Amino acid sequence: MRLEQVELKATNPLLHSYQQNGEMASFFHYEQTQQAFEQRLEDLQKHPVRRQELAEIIRNFMAPYGLSEKDEQHLAELADNAVTVVGGQQAGLLTGPLYSVHKAITVIVLANAQREHLGVPVVPVFWIAGEDHDIDEINHTFTNDLRKVSYGEKTKLKKQASYTEVDQEALSSWVRDIFMSFGETALTKQLLADVLAVVAQSTTYTDFFVRLMHGLFKQHGLLMIDAADEALRRYEAPYFERLIDHAEDIAKVVTAREAKLVELGYPMPIGATEDAANLFYTQDGARYLLVRKDGQFLNHAANVHFSVADMKEQAQLGNFSNNVVTRPMMQDMVFPVLSFVGGPGELAYWSTLKDGFEVLDMKVPVFTPRLNITFVTNHVQALLSDLNVTVKEALEGKIAELREAFKAQVYDKEAKQTLEATKRMLEKQYADLHEHLIANDLHLNAIVDKNLNFHKSQLDFMMRKIEQEVLVKHGVAMRRFDDIEHELLPLGGFQERTYTPYPYLNVYGETLIDDLLTLTYTLDGRHHIVYL
Repeated sequence: MRLEQVELKATNPLLHSYQQNGEMASFFHYEQTQQAFEQRLEDLQKHPVRRQELAEIIRNFMAPYGLSEKDEQHLAELADNAVTVVGGQQAGLLTGPLYSVHKAITVIVLANAQREHLGVPVVPVFWIAGEDHDIDEINHTFTNDLRKVSYGEKTKLKKQASYTEVDQEALSSWVRDIFMSFGETALTKQLLADVLAVVAQSTTYTDFFVRLMHGLFKQHGLLMIDAADEALRRYEAPYFERLIDHAEDIAKVVTAREAKLVELGYPMPIGATEDAANLFYTQDGARYLLVRKDGQFLNHAANVHFSVADMKEQAQLGNFSNNVVTRPMMQDMVFPVLSFVGGPGELAYWSTLKDGFEVLDMKVPVFTPRLNITFVTNHVQALLSDLNVTVKEALEGKIAELREAFKAQVYDKEAKQTLEATKRMLEKQYADLHEHLIANDLHLNAIVDKNLNFHKSQLDFMMRKIEQEVLVKHGVAMRRFDDIEHELLPLGGFQERTYTPYPYLNVYGETLIDDLLTLTYTLDGRHHIVYL
């Protein structure tokens, strides 16, 4: 396993500006420097956290999954004086896309690095967005042949992932279907058996996700907590009360900050409005977004109309969850957050929150963009070598250029020229026919045009068939381009947005994550290429 770090062409202007400490830096309290971490640590000394109670909630949540020695160490440190690096993700099937794993790796790498730099305990925490209710976002994955396979039926009910039960028999069948596309290796049988054993223990989407993620990362002490955990919700009650008291001010300043972002030419990440409560009311596992009107908190679909006093009573019962605006604020009230690790989408909406944090007398923690990692197999390394192309060039679109150049090289130019000449001859002859018919007052122009277009379409069809035959003749050479893009840029994007880690675990073993965490990463915005 070898690591290479490369600078790719910037494709996300907001992320690029933030990483370069450009105009986006003013939308945050801390810049991308080591001094920022030192300042944040100092600021956290004034940040109250109910440590022992929090550590016990996490311990109780993780206990059913088995606590490692490193987990125990980090829980003890959190209960004492540790600060945290926090990242999070929805509860995707088979861990969801690879960027969930990359985010967890980033959290661990950053926590370890800052522990060394700052000389204090820094604990990695993974915040699972089990309260999210868009099940259609997480109920599928892609096979190795890029077939999208969904589990379960689409639902209109906005039920949280942590309250959405899985059918173990149906989920097992779904897992087997996915694994069939991986191809048989010496590791497949055991890996599939391990995953099916996890399915047999899982009750909900979140439960399945946690069991797999914890299995991959437990030796590294990644603490995990579910945003929908009932004990955590009760613990958060006083923090929900703060959000309720300041709901109007938070909505106002976030809406204004987002407008400034749009003025600078960036897309609108949230669509914030001044009447938003930025809280969901939860009922029977479903959740309903609240709005404010005339001093009331409303949702007509759930038939609720709450006064501020009602809201605080419901908070004590654990009946609220956060949206994209208040979730970062809640995380910061719950944990002593040194840094939050997020992707480009999270950076966009976090850029609207600075003034909202200030309403609560807090600062946005240091935002650290997650690692972007691309895995390169031996097969693709060999293909790239044959083409004399680097991984960096492939990731920047070189393969598509080479494919088109190869097609132009092998196409039957003589046949194409003959067919084009035939088209021109037909067009001239049909033009002469047009003139003849007009001169003789025969009104058949529409039929003539239709007949000409038919013959031209037949010539185009013949050219396509010739081109297809040429490509079949050169199929082995063409597959080189397809194989490279299939692995490095599936569906036109980075592999981390399409594949789960399991195709790679199937080839390289369940210690792959441990091996990845032995590499030396640099959190400087460069793309990380791992040669497997």
